[in-house]
Amino acid sequence: MISPLAYIDPEAKIGQNVEIGPFCFIDKNVVIGDNNIIMPNVTILYGARIGNGNKIFPGAVISAIPQDLKFVGEETTAEVGDNNLIRENVTINRGTAAKGKTVVGSHNLLMEGSHIAHDVIVGNHCIIGNSTKMGGEVEVEDYAIISANVLIHQFCRVGGYTMFQGGSRTSKDIPPYIIAGREPIEYSGINIIGLRRKGFSNELIENIHNAYRLIYQSGKNVTEALKQVKEEIPMSKEIEYIISFIESSKRGIIR
Repeated sequence: MISPLAYIDPEAKIGQNVEIGPFCFIDKNVVIGDNNIIMPNVTILYGARIGNGNKIFPGAVISAIPQDLKFVGEETTAEVGDNNLIRENVTINRGTAAKGKTVVGSHNLLMEGSHIAHDVIVGNHCIIGNSTKMGGEVEVEDYAIISANVLIHQFCRVGGYTMFQGGSRTSKDIPPYIIAGREPIEYSGINIIGLRRKGFSNELIENIHNAYRLIYQSGKNVTEALKQVKEEIPMSKEIEYIISFIESSKRGIIR
């Protein structure tokens, strides 16, 4: 299961039923769980923590030091959950003193050439498209779909169940349940198809649509629009999520 042409540091901890292909490099202070498939020419560096059932394709580099001049060698990690597909040439940098770790959750697809920078948090069931690049401390929440060649500025937040159009870039937060696209990036409606596929009822989809109609089309500022949402839209955990996401946004939301 482990190629004799792979290098594995004696201090690395490898779980059961792990396949490691030729020319892989596994550094010290690495923990790899069970049932992982690590294809040839994968590099897993100091501080990596990898769960179970992942498939890592050739050329991926996990837990390289941050591309941040403030990093001075502090003890940090890059943590990957379970059952992820990490395709060719994906890079996941480890954290800095800011958060101490970079985290990729479970059941994600990270497509070829995508970059997960230091202290990024990616949730569960996300798709990150080819050559998409995230700056430091970005947060991507569950079930977000980010298409190819997207650029996300550091500290931005992408809400859950969002569809992010390919070739876009943002320096603002992307609220949940919407489609974000065009140039410059803007709100392009709610992600109706995605919500239906995830089992959202027609009534709930309509409430989400009406909430965003008030936020984006009422002509009011965000504070006034959210007040109207609270007064007029039937409350649910999904509507509460929209409200709390926008109220807690530090960079402001796309318009």
